[in-house]
Amino acid sequence: AAFLIGYGVLAARRAFHPSTLNPSERTPARLAEVLVTCLALTWLNPHVYLDTVVLLGSLANEHREQRWLFGAGAVAASAVWFTGLGLGARRLAGLFATPMTWRILDGLIAVMMVGLGVSLALS
Repeated sequence: AAFLIGYGVLAARRAFHPSTLNPSERTPARLAEVLVTCLALTWLNPHVYLDTVVLLGSLANEHREQRWLFGAGAVAASAVWFTGLGLGARRLAGLFATPMTWRILDGLIAVMMVGLGVSLALS
């Protein structure tokens, strides 16, 4: 819950301060910053554990002898999904070249993350 709320607050801050969204005025991120952010988004994200261990593990066990085939299908679907995200990002690069689009996206992310974090904390 704290991770989701914190991520939502950071997104809200980006949405309300559009000057931080203009890459031409910012210095490029250092490799260490990028790696730390990547590791934090990977290992501190609760969905990493919920989806891979709990959800996929439970669903795979329902298929008994074919659970490894189910796992292979899940890996293939993940590869297709993330490839599609990469290609979609490439096609939408023109739309996301404007700061207003990023403000809208960050605002939506902030609302979603804070809402999920609060609902998780209250349940």
